[in-house]
Order: sequence, then structure tokens, then C-alpha cells
Amino acid sequence: QVQLVESGGRLVQVGDALRLSCVASGRMISRFARAWFRQAPGKERELVAVLTWDNQQTYYADSVKGRFTLSRDNPKNTIYLQMNSLTPEDTAVYYCAAREGRLSSLGVLGSASRYEYWGQGTQVTVSS
Repeated sequence: QVQLVESGGRLVQVGDALRLSCVASGRMISRFARAWFRQAPGKERELVAVLTWDNQQTYYADSVKGRFTLSRDNPKNTIYLQMNSLTPEDTAVYYCAAREGRLSSLGVLGSASRYEYWGQGTQVTVSS
């Protein structure tokens, strides 16, 4: 089993920045995609950003392009989501996820149902 734990979510104001962290522990895994999803009240869980298994491509949702950045720290088994210029529309529970395998298609990696491992979520609230 793999455990993922997110942290960093809090209440911020419009225009603020936050960095979320996700630490992986348990069974060592390789060839896995790593992603951030979010779910706002009353809405579907949606992809925010994903790094493919070979670390060659990073995809971002249109709504966060130019504002959010997914990065990694391999020795710490940690990925991050740097969020800048936050707006109320960014308010959501943010989840870290991982999927084993070599698939790099966004059609697969963009779907929450394709991921095996999930963190518990961390709340980000952006007030105006």
C-alpha cells in the first residue's frame, strides 16, 4: 500500500499564494503518474495538474494555467502545487493522487477514477 498525505491548505485572500505538499510513504512505487485534483462544493472532482510517469510532461487545467505549478522533490517523495493569484473559484478540497503504469494519455490521467492512491484532502478557501 501507498499512503499519500497532503498539507498546506488554509484560508487566504484573493491574490494570495499557497504551496500544497503531498508526501508519499509505504511501498516504494515507480512508473507512476502524480496528480493534483480538487473538488469544490457541489461540483465534480476535477484534474488540476498531473506529471506523467516518465516525468516528461506536465498537464494543467485551463483554469489554472499560468498560475499553478506542479513540482517534485524525489529524495523526499514529495510533490508540490504552487498556487499563485488565487481567486474564489479556486476554493476546494485539494487531493493528491498517484497512478501506477506507463500510460501518459490525458484521457486516462485526467480521470479521477483511474487513480489508485489518494490522500485525504486539504481545504483551500479563498475569500474576497
